[in-house]
Amino acid sequence: MIKEIKLPEVSESIQVGTIVKVLVNTGDMLEEDQPMIELETEKAMFEVPSPEKGKIVAILVKEGDKIEVGGVILKIDDGLADAVSVPVKEEKNNNIGKNNEEQIFLKKAQSEIIAKNTKLFEQVSIPAEVIKDDSTLVNASPAVRKFARELGVDLKDVPETDNDGRITEKEVKNYVKSVFETGGLRQVNVPLPDFSRWGEIRKVPMSKVRAITARSMSYSLSIPQVTQYDKADITELEEFRKKQSAKSKSDVKVTVTSILLRLISSALRQFPQFNASIDMKNQEIIYKDYYNIGVAVDTDRGLLVPVVKDVDKKNVIELSSELTELAEKARNKKLMPDEMEGGNFTISNLGGIGGTGFSPIVYSPQVAILGVSRGSTEAVWIDEKFEPRLLLPLSLSYDHRLIDGADAARFLRWVCEALENPFLI
Repeated sequence: MIKEIKLPEVSESIQVGTIVKVLVNTGDMLEEDQPMIELETEKAMFEVPSPEKGKIVAILVKEGDKIEVGGVILKIDDGLADAVSVPVKEEKNNNIGKNNEEQIFLKKAQSEIIAKNTKLFEQVSIPAEVIKDDSTLVNASPAVRKFARELGVDLKDVPETDNDGRITEKEVKNYVKSVFETGGLRQVNVPLPDFSRWGEIRKVPMSKVRAITARSMSYSLSIPQVTQYDKADITELEEFRKKQSAKSKSDVKVTVTSILLRLISSALRQFPQFNASIDMKNQEIIYKDYYNIGVAVDTDRGLLVPVVKDVDKKNVIELSSELTELAEKARNKKLMPDEMEGGNFTISNLGGIGGTGFSPIVYSPQVAILGVSRGSTEAVWIDEKFEPRLLLPLSLSYDHRLIDGADAARFLRWVCEALENPFLI
């Protein structure tokens, strides 16, 4: 029997993706759970497995194609006999016709809804907007165009009014005001010079992950951010961690990051304003009573941030195991979009690479992020003498609209003191 293998719903927020690579060929025997394609969405790149097995008789997609949820990827012959056709009564045929009409109507409605609600990047809460064709000529006078350029506004983003579709200076001002009220301006599109005047150049299209990262970071930087720095003495913690790893009967490796995950969940409970988001439109603060923490992972496609859910309900060993699994999935293109959603706070650990400190950027709509650098042995004055101690540099960036400097200092000092008392962990 010939069956169509369709793109399943991978996440509630994902309706369309781009085929990066087709992993099978016509004539192949496809096994259940075998990867068929690599799919890139606005949130992740991952392999899509087959829900069934059979011989591939047709592949209906190619690299670069866009495909919606429910779109046919390929056809297989599952080796089973076709069902015997049974005569259908006329009234049933009428019902089938009605069902088909309903399906066509729903499909059309779904396509329109998808088009009107395409999201730039949900994790940074950029308002949804209708995406217009870049080739559309915006109706505006030269003076208005000049005014928009000076403000860094793309006229295609300005909502049209009833002035015969002509954009006025007043509408540009209203658009800028509305963007400020909802959290800040987008990146200014400053024209670039012709770099080829000074030598040879190469132009490479951004990957989907890089484009989204650039866009979300530009938006995040429009929010007032401050970074607080401190150092934690982890001498005893490192000794404790090594002893526990040696005693452990499992292959799970306890890391500083997994320990920090558990500590941060407790810190968020003590300081609830760090486990919140701001709704500027409605002038509200949204406090969350769950503790989901993202951990930045360096991959060959850019920075990905899988989210560990319900951190407060797991011990350090469980967190270490889950974190290792998520990091491997991120690097092997198996991380699903829903595994990158729902984070309240983020940890970015660059200690394995190096550096003495850095200022991480808050992932809006989160309000804080913890940066971790490489620990180093330093001389510390203790009891009238210098002693060698292992110090870990930490940097806490936070949204100053919600969090004050004193609160940030207390939060980071709480984390440092917790790291300095490993037996309490």
